[in-house]
Amino acid sequence: MTGRLHARHRAVLPAWQTLYYGEPIELTHGEGRHVWDADGRRYLDFFGGILTTMTAHALPEVTKAVAGQAGRILHTSTLYLDRHMVELAERIAALSGIPDARVFFTTSGTEANDTALLLATTHRRSNQILAMRNSYHGRSFSTVGITGNAAWSPTSLSPLQTLYVHGAVRSRGPYAHLSDAEFTAACVRDLEDMLGQAHGTVAALIAEPVQGVGGFTAPPDGLYAAFREVLDRHGILWISDEVQTGWGRTGDHFWGWQAHAENGPPDLLTFAKGIGNGMSVGGVVARAEVMNCLEANSISTFGGSPVTMAAGLANLTHLLEHDLQGNARRVGGLLTERLRAIAAGLPVVREVRGRGLMIGVELATAEAAGLALEQAREHGLLIGKGSREGTVLRIAPPLSLTVAEAEEGAAALEEALRHVQHEHAAEEHAVGNHAVEKADRS
Repeated sequence: MTGRLHARHRAVLPAWQTLYYGEPIELTHGEGRHVWDADGRRYLDFFGGILTTMTAHALPEVTKAVAGQAGRILHTSTLYLDRHMVELAERIAALSGIPDARVFFTTSGTEANDTALLLATTHRRSNQILAMRNSYHGRSFSTVGITGNAAWSPTSLSPLQTLYVHGAVRSRGPYAHLSDAEFTAACVRDLEDMLGQAHGTVAALIAEPVQGVGGFTAPPDGLYAAFREVLDRHGILWISDEVQTGWGRTGDHFWGWQAHAENGPPDLLTFAKGIGNGMSVGGVVARAEVMNCLEANSISTFGGSPVTMAAGLANLTHLLEHDLQGNARRVGGLLTERLRAIAAGLPVVREVRGRGLMIGVELATAEAAGLALEQAREHGLLIGKGSREGTVLRIAPPLSLTVAEAEEGAAALEEALRHVQHEHAAEEHAVGNHAVEKADRS
């Protein structure tokens, strides 16, 4: 049955719309941290629909809120008052840390970042944007234009002039050998040098506190605070892309920017994914003077719909009342240490890194990562994959993950990685033998 659905998918959907696995699966339902496919097989979900199922699958509070609102009215648009929208905006504005904050709701992280770019370039009267190397901010025309990851940037055309700076990848590049303090100082010098090459006013720096698609990479704490000192001297805005890092996923902080908080909150903050727990919710928080800078009419037909706002309110309430940020810190820390212990005996694993329940396992090759993805599925575990080279396994379960489920997932991933190590060693041995034979022949 799944094979027939796959054939129909290929016949009618774009070739670039990626599907995981050699034999793609259809997920039909979920509960808690588990999902089931069309063949009835159960999986432990360590990817949450790309970090979107934030609290749990089929969370009763969210499904009840969605069903209740859908039974009253599905859609009104932003042309009418919506109590749920106002209440959710009030809570997000208070949580954001941005003074005199205003909130605009969209339907996705792409649209949220697109809106932030519109606001920043309008407010600063400039189309020049600073972005981080290895970054990803969405698939719209403007967000592709500021994406520093070639694997996710299908065109060089852009309405923006983008200047890329160092700093988001700690373990690779020309500054990798430096201490954290030296690394930060070198990246600040690079930023200042880049600004010296800019043509007049630069609108904003946009940065993910932890790069998502880029492979869960992060700079040393405080780097963006150091950047902020430079930005403030030039009047440049700071946009923190919290589409993947928001809502406590990193454990130690509610927002990713708070690891760089010495000079206060960002000017703009974008969010999406987890707040809707699967419903299409995104948005921008900004200081009033920035948010209100648009002089033309602007609305969002589907942003802030009654149903998605009801879902977001119920989901955020559950997250706060059950301290899921604290759970991400505790269980994520245990899971990270467990994975590091596993990786210690496997040369195919280059690094285990992460914060809270946002963990990256970098392997030696893209082929090894692809095999690990397949093997994890065979052992009943769903994970993601990322980085520019496709070498990083992305682990981001719902924030309600239990210690027992963390152990279960780690055990499944250990089996998958041991299989990958065996295959990788055999391949290296074969390559070595081939090289020896070639040398002998010559």
